[in-house]
Amino acid sequence: MNDDILDTVTRRYGEVARSVLEGRGRGTDDPITRDLYTRDEAEELPEAALVASLGCGNPTALTHLAPGEIVLDLGSGGGIDVLLSARRVGPNGFAYGLDASPEMLELARRNQAEAGVDNVEFLEGTIEDVPLPDDSVDVVISNCVINLSADKPRVFAEAYRVLRPGGRFAVSDVVVRGEVPPEIRRSVELWIGCVAGALDEDDYRRGLEAAGFVDVEVEPTRIYALADAEDFLRAAGVDLETARAAEGRFMAAFVRARKPHEPPERPGTP
Repeated sequence: MNDDILDTVTRRYGEVARSVLEGRGRGTDDPITRDLYTRDEAEELPEAALVASLGCGNPTALTHLAPGEIVLDLGSGGGIDVLLSARRVGPNGFAYGLDASPEMLELARRNQAEAGVDNVEFLEGTIEDVPLPDDSVDVVISNCVINLSADKPRVFAEAYRVLRPGGRFAVSDVVVRGEVPPEIRRSVELWIGCVAGALDEDDYRRGLEAAGFVDVEVEPTRIYALADAEDFLRAAGVDLETARAAEGRFMAAFVRARKPHEPPERPGTP
């Protein structure tokens, strides 16, 4: 099932990237992905980066990035958050983008060239197996991508591994409050929309803590109402009664955590 989800996600996001590369992309009115960036931020970026954005938040606006820091964006898509991060960390800093879709990487590199941003590198790979060494970045960001993974503990462990001691985890993601109808959990198509794979907010906290993170916070930024999601859920084959059962259960959130400066003591450690 994990490989099926990865293949489906990669194929679907590749289709989005191709539509933008071929000039067919027109943006979205989806309540999850719209109105995430300010006018000033939009003016900094190629239009194609905005059109291909499929996130649920704006992690670069919700965390402080200092000059000289190294940032990693898990699931960087068309590169919008990587390019914004690179501008914020300045010429002495650096931003990596990681994506499993060759088409998205092609689009991101084209957007990088158009934006004229040099302190960026886009890497091909999965967020469960990051191709960077231990203790190599200061900040891990992500924008509605961790929900696409069927192995979230592995994602949290990889984020922890590549962060330097004291490094920050700062992601936008969709999280759940309360029970979710099984029809939604079973729909692979909804994994593409960051919904079916959403963790309960308490499970998100526990998952990060199990990986070793401290100071975990989950801050809601947008709660999705039935009026926002009804058409989307119906299109995925979820009936109206089921959609009503999901009222107010899904929210976009900013998730913060920190890798401690010293490794946590293990039980029995002298």
